[in-house]
Amino acid sequence: MSESVCVGIDVSKKQLDVAVHPGQDQWSVTNDDAGVRVLLARVQAVKPYRILVEATGKLEGLVVAALAAAELPVVLINPRQVREYARARGQLAKTDRIDAMILARFASDLQPELRPLPDAQTQALGDLLARRRQLIEMRTAETNRLGTTTVRGIQREIKTHVRWLDKRLAGLDQELEAAIKASPLWQHKDALLRSTPGVGPVMSRTLLADLPELGQLDRKRIATLVGVAPLNRDSGRMRGRRSVWGGRAQVRTVLYMATQSAIRSNAAIRAFHQRLVAAGKKPKVAIVACMRKLLTILNAMVRDNTPWRENYSIAH
Repeated sequence: MSESVCVGIDVSKKQLDVAVHPGQDQWSVTNDDAGVRVLLARVQAVKPYRILVEATGKLEGLVVAALAAAELPVVLINPRQVREYARARGQLAKTDRIDAMILARFASDLQPELRPLPDAQTQALGDLLARRRQLIEMRTAETNRLGTTTVRGIQREIKTHVRWLDKRLAGLDQELEAAIKASPLWQHKDALLRSTPGVGPVMSRTLLADLPELGQLDRKRIATLVGVAPLNRDSGRMRGRRSVWGGRAQVRTVLYMATQSAIRSNAAIRAFHQRLVAAGKKPKVAIVACMRKLLTILNAMVRDNTPWRENYSIAH
């Protein structure tokens, strides 16, 4: 493996564009089993230090799974980071071939660290959770529409749809529960996480599916990964207000709701929140600090393979 060779793969529905840096070697293959086999053979031949693929949704699933199975150093990267890197290089034009080379250069210049990739079971759990979020969004939209119409026929139609969505949500919850029970490891982690007051099934399942790094990173890195770590905004003598941004939005959203519950039901998080408020922290700042505190505790619990206990709030 050579630290000087990096590969970027731009993914679209039907095609994979590949670039190798340094050099100008670029090619394209179809985004299917046959194309991925060709890609694997050519990528293995260059023995890359890193292979960078944008996390664009589900289109990259086949090639990423194949690269991981071949034990190649593949890294999924947030598309926003790649766009900012391209702008910093003055690269304004955008084609699939250009994007692939930008990914390869990004991997060479910044050398992103390898992180565990979700396996097939984890991806399936993530798909179920994503579908659940979609149904909740549809239900919210339909409920809002119900309040904006006075036509009885439309009201009946909306109510029928809402009842169907409720039934489907209940079915999805059963599927999620069955998926957890089918894996002894997940079942154990789920029990660990849910031993924490304020952490319910949605929070636990979201962490299992969307944050496989939980328990494997230190407190600062896990907080940054989720997007609840305060980032400095200083320049010269100016000291800006620290703020949180970026990270995994779907995890952060569920963590926010779990933290609200924990402030009410978890004595340790409630006491921590009260201290922050008494110290004059603004409400949003106090909530984010509690989110970070809860995430840090959950990370330590999974790392130590230990269920909730009160002294976690002191040590973390």
